[in-house]
Amino acid sequence: MDQCTAVTLLPPPDFVLRVAAAGGSRPEAGHLLCELAADHDGDHAMALWDNDTNRTAVWARWRGEWATLAELGWCGVVDPRDEDACGLFAGHPSVHDWVIVDPTLVAVDVVLAGEYPHLAPRDRRR
Repeated sequence: MDQCTAVTLLPPPDFVLRVAAAGGSRPEAGHLLCELAADHDGDHAMALWDNDTNRTAVWARWRGEWATLAELGWCGVVDPRDEDACGLFAGHPSVHDWVIVDPTLVAVDVVLAGEYPHLAPRDRRR
């Protein structure tokens, strides 16, 4: 299943801008790319950073122009084929990440495999 193509801009919070103003350089907005499967229900979502101590991650979730940050636990489901855990948050509204395919990365893989066949994996999962 293809990855969602939703993209939005996350501006730095006002308090970060106030703190940074004293130092001279100004933080810039960053792009968020949805990590869920195409046609998912609910908000779009992207992991921003891990909190290994709590076994959580901070996720940006958005719909339209409004984004919120939330610390969410990891999905506990493990891929039975190779025992990799799902890299999405618990209760995510789409299929698990091992089913999601980023079409851009697939296109890059095809080009690289053609140019460097000796480096291409022989048994692709996706």
